[in-house]
Amino acid sequence: MSSGRRHQASTIFLTAILGGIATLATILLLAPTVVVVVLSFTNGFSLKFPPPGYSLRWYESLPDAYQLQYAVMNSLKVASASTLIAVVLGVGAAMAIARSEKAMARVLDAFFMSPLILPALAFGLASLIYFSRIGIELSLWTLVIGHTVVGVPYVIRTTIAALSQMPPALLESSASLGASRAYTFRRVTLPLIAPGIAAGAFIAFMSSFDNVPVSLFLRDASTDMLPIRMWQDLEGRLDVSIAAVSSLMVLVTLILMVVMEKLTGISKRIR
Repeated sequence: MSSGRRHQASTIFLTAILGGIATLATILLLAPTVVVVVLSFTNGFSLKFPPPGYSLRWYESLPDAYQLQYAVMNSLKVASASTLIAVVLGVGAAMAIARSEKAMARVLDAFFMSPLILPALAFGLASLIYFSRIGIELSLWTLVIGHTVVGVPYVIRTTIAALSQMPPALLESSASLGASRAYTFRRVTLPLIAPGIAAGAFIAFMSSFDNVPVSLFLRDASTDMLPIRMWQDLEGRLDVSIAAVSSLMVLVTLILMVVMEKLTGISKRIR
């Protein structure tokens, strides 16, 4: 066999191996989600797979699940507030460090990314200790602060990616025409980096809405968050309605991801 054919055969073999591994990984990742979706249509009273029969009864019961509705509203409030603050802080930080060549900019970049490096449970526990030491009582606002810290790195990363794709000549042209920095930011920079900001805001919102470790430590006894409520219901009584809620969350997430991909090209901005 010639060297060319051997190289071609080895390439085909390697491609087949990698394709098989990728297929296996995809199945392992998707299988639990598929199981949850199938279980949400069970007509039984327990999480048994495969279901004994199929029904929409657990979706029909959601309008009467007042504790879950309360938890959803709290999660939406915290996610919305933390995302708004994260966008303001993240865009400001990205503008400061994106085009700087100074070593301090790299230090600040690593500092802002540090919440993503720390284990989430360790960050939640450390935040609880910190708030306790300075005398701040747990509330929705402590949740907002904790979720904001986690969300800011996503906004910074996608905004920096958008800024790196913007031609510097546009800013120089605006300045040469007498525009102030504020005017240039509002009329030139912001419209161009808006897709990157939107992508970061979407990721920050989803990470906040589905956050368990930070919510577990920073909520007070009267504040119910959706991930914690789902966890407690599964731990205590294996409520089948949680499967219906999970399926709806998967559906909404998929729809939002498709919309954000069409509007902002989110997959390109998080690389």
